[in-house]
Amino acid sequence: ASLTMGVFQLESAGMRELLKKLNPSGFEDLIALLALYRPGPIGSGMVDDFIQRKQGIKPIVYDHPRLEKILKDTYGIMVYQEQVMQIASDLAGFSLAQADLLRRAMAKKIPEDMEKQRKDFVDGCAKNKIDRRISTKIFDLIDYFSGYGFNRSHSAAYALISYRTAYLKANFPVEFMTALLTSEKDNLD
Repeated sequence: ASLTMGVFQLESAGMRELLKKLNPSGFEDLIALLALYRPGPIGSGMVDDFIQRKQGIKPIVYDHPRLEKILKDTYGIMVYQEQVMQIASDLAGFSLAQADLLRRAMAKKIPEDMEKQRKDFVDGCAKNKIDRRISTKIFDLIDYFSGYGFNRSHSAAYALISYRTAYLKANFPVEFMTALLTSEKDNLD
């Protein structure tokens, strides 16, 4: 069912409008847009930031130089859980297991767990000579990210199916509709 959701996200009027605004130049843009096309990122203005940064309207800003290599493909915006895990590893010295614990804490949204992760992150950044003010700001973004974070591999799967479906619908409309109706013939809804 969740893969079907990804396929039909590209069909919604809102998504079509966003695709026109974004003017995707590669598959990575589709992956990111599907990850961002949810109430949290849309409501926060993050999708508009993503689009404006891609188009050069808004500058891409990194709170620390080490973030550039991690967030470059998403125009300086945290979009995927994997990016947060890499930030924790590169900036705070987290092992991959510790970074996964941060990912789990974000998913569960337990305040005590997130506070422990905040302390570990800021302390780890301090060991790497990153100013506490900057590391705190970055963790604030990570904490905010936890409200909408998405797994890149899931978004990539949705994007691939959505792209292929859109291609078939645009280039083989009769065959596409025939297959769609056939696959749903027993579903009266």
